Amino acid sequence: MNVHDILQNPDEHVRFAAYLDKLEHVAEATEIDLVSRVLTDADLTMAQSAVLRHLDRRAAALYPDPAYEGWAQAMTQATIDHPFLAQRLREWSLFRAIMLKLPWQPENLLASTNWLQLKTAVGTNTEAIEILAEAGRTKRIRNTARISLNHRSES
Repeated sequence: MNVHDILQNPDEHVRFAAYLDKLEHVAEATEIDLVSRVLTDADLTMAQSAVLRHLDRRAAALYPDPAYEGWAQAMTQATIDHPFLAQRLREWSLFRAIMLKLPWQPENLLASTNWLQLKTAVGTNTEAIEILAEAGRTKRIRNTARISLNHRSES
C-alpha cells in the first residue's frame, strides 16, 4: 500500500496503523518526504500523532549519534508548520545536549514540557536532575528527580 492509497482509506484507525508501519520501515532517503505526506492527511490530529511516534522512536535511537544533528535539521523543516512536532524536536535536541553533556541552559529545561522534564529526571545528568528536584514543573517531576538522586547516592 502506497501513501496515496493510505490517504484514500476513510478509516483513520487503518490509516494511522498504515502510517506507523510505513514510517517504521522508511528508508532514510525518503523519510522527510513520507513525513511531509503523512502530514497532509485530512485528520491532522491523527497524522501528527503518527509522526510524533516516529519522531520519538527515531530520536531515541539517534540522539547519541552525530547523525542526529542532520536528521533533526531536516525533520524540523518537514514539521515547521506543526508547532507541537517542532517543539518536540527542540526538546529532543535539549535532551541530547543534557545527556551528552553538551552546552545547555537550565532555564530551557525549566521552561520545557512535563514530558522532557520527566524524561530528564530519570536520566544520567546529575546537574539536570538536581535542578528538577528543586524546581521541576510538577510535584511528580520533583519527586521523580529526588528518587533518581537518592538511587544515585545509594549506588
